[in-house]
Amino acid sequence: MSGPSILVVVDAGPQVGGGHVMRSLSLAGALAAQGADCRFVAVPDAAAILERFAPEGPQVPAASSAPGDLASVVGRQRFDAVVFDHYGLAEADHRAMAKGKPALVIDDLANRPLGADIVVDSGPARRAEDYDGLIPDGARLLLGPHFAPVRPEFAALRETALAWRGEPVGRVLVSLGLTDVGGITGRLVERVRPKVSEVGIDVVLGAEAPSLASLGKIARRDTRIAMHVDTPEMARLTAEADVAIGAGGSSTWERCTLGLPTLLVVLAENQRAAAQTLAEREAALVVDLEAPDFEASFDRALVRLTTDAALRRRLAAASAELCDGQGGPRVAETFLKLIAARAG
Repeated sequence: MSGPSILVVVDAGPQVGGGHVMRSLSLAGALAAQGADCRFVAVPDAAAILERFAPEGPQVPAASSAPGDLASVVGRQRFDAVVFDHYGLAEADHRAMAKGKPALVIDDLANRPLGADIVVDSGPARRAEDYDGLIPDGARLLLGPHFAPVRPEFAALRETALAWRGEPVGRVLVSLGLTDVGGITGRLVERVRPKVSEVGIDVVLGAEAPSLASLGKIARRDTRIAMHVDTPEMARLTAEADVAIGAGGSSTWERCTLGLPTLLVVLAENQRAAAQTLAEREAALVVDLEAPDFEASFDRALVRLTTDAALRRRLAAASAELCDGQGGPRVAETFLKLIAARAG
């Protein structure tokens, strides 16, 4: 007997980034590993990322991320359950598209009513009370990094990576999102270059990133820089790096899984609470792009991160304690049990 058919409705774009797609892909992979058949309802920006990272995965194209366009597409599909990862959808949209079928919403905002049977919010500071009045009675909350969907290749490298944390810095990973919002990657690589000497700099970007052209020219002159465009090797790069400069989105939990000491740059309002908790738990050094002294703070934190081995060991241990990379299978098991119970 085949497993349940699950639609995954996901958003992406220059403003919201590509993290929705990557974490939804991680969850879809975990669901598939437990027998489900997943299809993505993909807006154009999400479809482009899916083509690069999951070319074999079935897609149902949608004209735009507007609720009306998505509802039209979903209404023509047959499915047993649905996953939503889209900040522009709320309770009425979820209910209209799910049509009474089990629904799981991936969220990290807690700012609107959700039509969900299960809500996954991996924020380390998130509390159940934050969703009071926003979810139906009886809906289940899966909160915290314990439930963060992370691709299995990260968990597979966890033991190896943790064994060498705290070693001298030989490689810096710069990964600030596939969409490179506002060209932030190029801006920060230029700050990093003069502050590290004989250190390799791995730069991860998407094919449409605004910084790609300028960084490509720099990389041709600076042999320390290795460009990785739409790389399928993110787990390996994270494991092999000694420190990272990263954004505060879903990739946070990939770095934590591998205990990578990180200078975390807050790029959006919805990253702020999680970043503050990481800083308080000494699981990352945190700087905020909107802070008036951002550049000076970034420079000071970078020097600390690259020169203080004891600090790197503390960051590695604290971050690895937050997330073990097994959130995807945990969420998948919970959702599939709900689907089976409702079907029975």
